[in-house]
Parts: sequence; C-alpha cells; structure tokens
Amino acid sequence: MKLNDGDFRRLAGFIKAKYGLDLFEKKFLVESRLTNYVLDSGYNNFSEYLDALYRDRTGNEMANVINRLTTNYTYFMREKEHFRHFSNVFLGGAVRRNGGRNLSIWSAGCSFGNEPYNFAMCADEFFGGSKYLWDTRILATDISFNALRSAKNGIYLEESLKALPGTWIDKYFTRLANGTYQVKDDLRRDVIFKYHNLMDEINFKCKFDLIICRNVMIYFDEPTRSRLIKRFYDATNDGGYLYIGHAEVCTEKGLYVMEEPAVYRKISSGEEKRNGG
Repeated sequence: MKLNDGDFRRLAGFIKAKYGLDLFEKKFLVESRLTNYVLDSGYNNFSEYLDALYRDRTGNEMANVINRLTTNYTYFMREKEHFRHFSNVFLGGAVRRNGGRNLSIWSAGCSFGNEPYNFAMCADEFFGGSKYLWDTRILATDISFNALRSAKNGIYLEESLKALPGTWIDKYFTRLANGTYQVKDDLRRDVIFKYHNLMDEINFKCKFDLIICRNVMIYFDEPTRSRLIKRFYDATNDGGYLYIGHAEVCTEKGLYVMEEPAVYRKISSGEEKRNGG
C-alpha cells in the first residue's frame, strides 16, 4: 500500500513539529512500518487512516504511530566507553567532591530500558556496600509508550545480554522459563520510567549531573538538535556531563567542552569568565 506524497509530507511535517523526528527522507520506512497496521485497523488506504489519526483528540493513535516509527534497537554495554567514563570519572569525581548525597541522572530517549539499567548496574558495582549513602536512581524517559511498558517489565532476550559479564547476569537478572531474562526487583527500583517528549520544555524538579542522550539526535535536523542541546545545557548542573552517541556531535559553542569522544562537560560560569566569555 502506497502513501501519496501529499499525505506523506503532511504526516512527516506533523511528526517533526511535535516530536522532532525528521522523516522527510524516509518515506519507504514510514510505508513499510505502517502498512500492516493500517490494513489490520480496517482502513482501505493511508488517506482514510490519516484522516482518522488527525481527528483523534486523545493522542492514543498518534502514540501508536510513534511506537511503530521509532527504531528501538538496543542492547546492553552499547558504546562501552561511556560506562568506563561513568565509573572512573563521573562517579569517581562525585566521591571526591562529597561523601554521599543525591546524584541526578537522566537517560533521555531510553528506549526499552537497556541503557538506564546498564548505568544502574555500573553504579551498584562502583559503590558496593556504600551505595546506601547515595541516591543513584536514574530518570529514564521516552516518547514511546510501548517501549516504556517493556522497559518497566525489564524482560530481555538472552542475545541482548551477551556483552555483559557473566557475573553481572547472575547478579542482576532472573532467568525465566522461556529463556528470557528479567531485571531483578532491586535494580528495577533504581530506574524511574516516565513519558517525556524531548521537544517539550524540560521542567523536572532538579537539574542533572549527567544527561545521557545517545543515538537519539541522529533523527533530528541541525536546528532541532541545536535547540535540544541548549535545553540540555539549561537543565545541567555546572560541571555536569552530557553523553551522546558516537555517531553524533555537539556543535554548540560555549556550552559544553568535549572531554573525550561523545562525552561533553558543561562549561561553568567561572570557566566562561576565565575564557573571556
């Protein structure tokens, strides 16, 4: 079933304005991911379905579309350099600065939850018996309700765990009867899943010491990425970090300094003055 150019441009424009996803060069992807759903829903063509989509005031149908269009391919220990920096630099620096307090961490665009659970494991391994002195809970958000439901359940195929140390699998997962693995309750309590659209204002209760937004901005055009990075900057504590995907780049000047590939630190007001900013 084909999506005509007019309907495609209207849908792509709506999704870009609302969610920041740039699909204008991905017509085939949109057709392939929505065709069966549209037919199974009883519509004869895309035009009929899109008319119903735009009439739906609940937002539920658009959520169904987003669930089908967003690529939620992920696995544990993806881009390992971030986990090394997290343990050696980010957490190590927190310990040197203070003896125990809150760490505010946000996984923005968490998909099926592999990422925040993985960082929660690293924190647990780092702090060990002194973890009770710290609040290391991670906020994890996504625009896909389907991905968030799955993430809260914390059930994964064995293949997605293959890069984890065997001792971690035994410690943090329960093997289920069907060969899948479920994150144990103690670790699941360390991650708080919520819906959040990255195109919306960031109005959480506190600023963050670390924002993790990896392999999300590759779907945004440059102006959208620029606006989002500025919002991240405003939501980050001085000296806090931003992790992005290794295929992404932060081009905004005077906001973050790159400490290593895909790892950026917020420039504090004191640094700006020293640098003549």
